[in-house]
Amino acid sequence: MKLGYYISLLFLGIFIQVRVNAQISPGDLSQKHSGLEGMSNCTKCHAIGNAVTNQNCLACHKEIQSLLNRKGGYHSDATVISKRCVECHSDHHGKKFQMTRFDQKTFNHNLAGYKLENSHAPVDCKKCHKTDYISDNEIKKRANTFLGLQQECNSCHKDYHQGTLDKKCNSCHDTKKFKPAPGFDHNKAKFRLKGAHTKTTCIECHKKTTKNGADFQTFTGLKFSSCVDCHKDVHNGKFGLNCANCHNDESFKKLNQNISNFNHNKTDYPLTGKHVKVECRLCHKNNNYLTPINTTQCKNCHTDFHKGDFIKNNINPDCKECHTLEKAFTFTTYGIENHQTTSFKLEGSHIATPCASCHKSESRWKFKSVGQQCVDCHKDIHNGQISEKYYPKSDCAKCHNMEVWTTVLFDHNTTNWKLEGNHAKATCRTCHFTKITPQEPISKQKFSGLGVKCAQCHDNIHGNQFEVNGETDCIRCHSSKITWDVSSFDHSKTRFPLDGKHVNVACAKCHKETKIENQKERRVYKLSKIRCIDCHS
Repeated sequence: MKLGYYISLLFLGIFIQVRVNAQISPGDLSQKHSGLEGMSNCTKCHAIGNAVTNQNCLACHKEIQSLLNRKGGYHSDATVISKRCVECHSDHHGKKFQMTRFDQKTFNHNLAGYKLENSHAPVDCKKCHKTDYISDNEIKKRANTFLGLQQECNSCHKDYHQGTLDKKCNSCHDTKKFKPAPGFDHNKAKFRLKGAHTKTTCIECHKKTTKNGADFQTFTGLKFSSCVDCHKDVHNGKFGLNCANCHNDESFKKLNQNISNFNHNKTDYPLTGKHVKVECRLCHKNNNYLTPINTTQCKNCHTDFHKGDFIKNNINPDCKECHTLEKAFTFTTYGIENHQTTSFKLEGSHIATPCASCHKSESRWKFKSVGQQCVDCHKDIHNGQISEKYYPKSDCAKCHNMEVWTTVLFDHNTTNWKLEGNHAKATCRTCHFTKITPQEPISKQKFSGLGVKCAQCHDNIHGNQFEVNGETDCIRCHSSKITWDVSSFDHSKTRFPLDGKHVNVACAKCHKETKIENQKERRVYKLSKIRCIDCHS
């Protein structure tokens, strides 16, 4: 009986204690705070007669207090520090309750004092907030914590330079990409980049190796006092170790304009004339200055500009036969004396004609098979206009000469129109060329089918006064021998023969009357009145 009594009392006590705790505590504490369960621990968080205080929270959570003291981290932000801890981290919701909870996708990381930019922005939170990057051993023990990270790059990233460079990575790099390093200024280094060095990639000088089992690139401790510290001496010491005596930073292949210690005259080919200013690389191909160059003939270096035009008996004469180094290639020593030994001797105006006028068409110079007939070079302006009888095979020399083209030697007596008097003095163009229109410079040619009557070429100033059977024969009165006089006219054959004083009177004294015919003023020679009183008052 007594045993049953005591057991009943025990269960009653336990029941009463549970009922009392249930009345005082609103619920179980989270797993993190489970060590604070019990009425004796309430004041560790709660002030007597008051709620949970920040002071009590920070008394345990010293890592947060440390951040607040340094004014760093999320809890130091003005929008957060003004709040009570329990506003975000309440408890008594059960052991499995997560006291630290927020939407990681919408969280404003700027409030944490570390702005996520560029490559950091899309990184998942778990990639950075993990124990591997936490140096504090106490914080490191906490699962899923967001505390304990440092802002130094090397706290998360492996030091690629393995301590050989400044730990302040952002002095060279940014958060976009590790490469390139936009903040690095090589001009602030001991070796400033100039000329071609500015175009050289980093890897060409800073080689990649392996150090401590990891990839490593050397940026310190490089020698640069002499060019041969980095570059191979292609001259094998023949010209000393001071490369700058001949070369410069712009390009190793581009030598200095005034190389002080190199004298080309000591070689088997002294530089003269135009060769003096030629860049070394144009002759010394592939930067090779030791391989001998065959300088016996120009064509060994230069392309045959004339493309074999002067080959004779399978022998191509060297350029120096006509050209010289002292003057440009366009100058030639080949003169008139040389040309007179060819099959086409220069005569007359051809002597003063520039070579290009005959030997150059567009951009091509040609000296072989140029042609020796006039029409091979000159345009035949008479093409098809002159009979083959007088112009056989378009031979210009039948009429023209090489001295003056306008001088014509054609014998007109071989035609059916012999030239006499002033006709013999007239130029060919006077009779055989007529302008198409007065404004156009081009003339129309006609050498056949021309009439032999005066009025067919000349203006008949008398109109139809002297027509016989509808035709005016000027020769009845005028002579074409010397001048256009009227020595052939016989006044005695008219109805008013001249005698006495009338013989010496000028024609115009009597023939004053004029009339308009075809819009032209004509002097009247057939007078209707011939009495004395008609002329004399």
